[in-house]
Amino acid sequence: MSKIIEQKQQVVAEIADKFRNSKSAVLVDYRGLDVAEVTELRSQLREAGVDFKVHKNTMTRRAVQEAELTELEEVLVGPTALAFSEDDAVSPAKILNNFAKDHDKLELKGGVIEGQVATLDQIKELATIPNYEGLVSMFLSVLQAPIRNFAYATKAIADQKEEESA
Repeated sequence: MSKIIEQKQQVVAEIADKFRNSKSAVLVDYRGLDVAEVTELRSQLREAGVDFKVHKNTMTRRAVQEAELTELEEVLVGPTALAFSEDDAVSPAKILNNFAKDHDKLELKGGVIEGQVATLDQIKELATIPNYEGLVSMFLSVLQAPIRNFAYATKAIADQKEEESA
């Protein structure tokens, strides 16, 4: 086998592994974005720990077949960039969806959530969910609420008794 074919097979295997190992992957059409906009998008994604790359559609199709996600083949038309996150399922969808709101030329195409092909609506719905830190914060707030309410009640009783004795 030639060296080029081996390299291509290695790239296909890497993409397939990313599809399998990522909590989420989002496919976007970036046509029409200028260099500054793409640089800004890459920076935002990098800060969130999201891997963002452009691969040839033929290699991505082969990787999708290898990862048994053949439903994605229909969205692999035109320039396609892939955003993978192994740590946070929400980050790629949230960042790309917010960026698409400000930049009309970025178009979400579809994606994968926890190993299952997701529709465009599911990706947009995922983008509205708070990230991990936000969910933990909400959970801790719920846990603190009974204690906080008890503290307010005891303080109110103490204030009332203080007024009565005065």
